[in-house]
Amino acid sequence: MVRRFGFLVRLPDKNNPATLKIQLRILVLLLSALTRASALKMNLFDKLLATRLGFAGLIPFVTLSLACWIVHPGWLPQFIQAQLFYGIAILSFLGGLHWGVALLLRDRPAGQVKRALLWGVMPSIFAWVSMVNVGVAFLVQMVGFVIAYQVDKRFYADYGLPAWFLALRFRLTCIVIGSQALTFLAANLRNTV
Repeated sequence: MVRRFGFLVRLPDKNNPATLKIQLRILVLLLSALTRASALKMNLFDKLLATRLGFAGLIPFVTLSLACWIVHPGWLPQFIQAQLFYGIAILSFLGGLHWGVALLLRDRPAGQVKRALLWGVMPSIFAWVSMVNVGVAFLVQMVGFVIAYQVDKRFYADYGLPAWFLALRFRLTCIVIGSQALTFLAANLRNTV
């Protein structure tokens, strides 16, 4: 192996510029390949971590939803309220993502940054409006999650975020909406709100 690639480990021959040029090209290609492999490894790690954290964030939604069907009806209002409060927190978090990205955007048009900042507060407002009337709170939050996903779909492309992140957001949003719908049904079918 050393004989085969020995020219890479030998010092460049000052008298032979062609050899030096080849060695430099190969060195650049190797460094480039290592950098890409390192970036790919980091992207896979980021994807795995984001996926795990995203699904971990679903635990309260799913647990509270299931609990609404299992617990004694006297305890149901507390579980419903907890589900609504967690929905508020997550909707606000989804808006906060846009603030973080907007603050990190460098060479972007001012209009794009302004749109990201303005949209960043809208999910929090949806969440707040959901508490005005508890009877429609779940409906308002579910609509808020759908709108947040639709806006994210458009904005994430502008931000240059990877496609897997939007696919993850879709899966998470579907489970959130399903959990909230089941909680809403439990609240109404079990005669409590």
